[in-house]
Amino acid sequence: MDITLNNRKETIEADQLTLNELIQYKNFTFKLLVTKINGKLVRIPDRDKAVVKDGDKVEVMHLISGG
Repeated sequence: MDITLNNRKETIEADQLTLNELIQYKNFTFKLLVTKINGKLVRIPDRDKAVVKDGDKVEVMHLISGG
């Protein structure tokens, strides 16, 4: 499938993945992540149910705080 991940075109060898599967596949290991599919926020408990399909725009952002 072809998706846009963090504003970059990506080709992934799958027809669809859950958002958690995509996070593992891309090896995002940071604990505080904000995730969106097609501009819609996906909360942590919903990532196992949220399906990423061909053509989707996915954002995985790291939350960083500082002073």
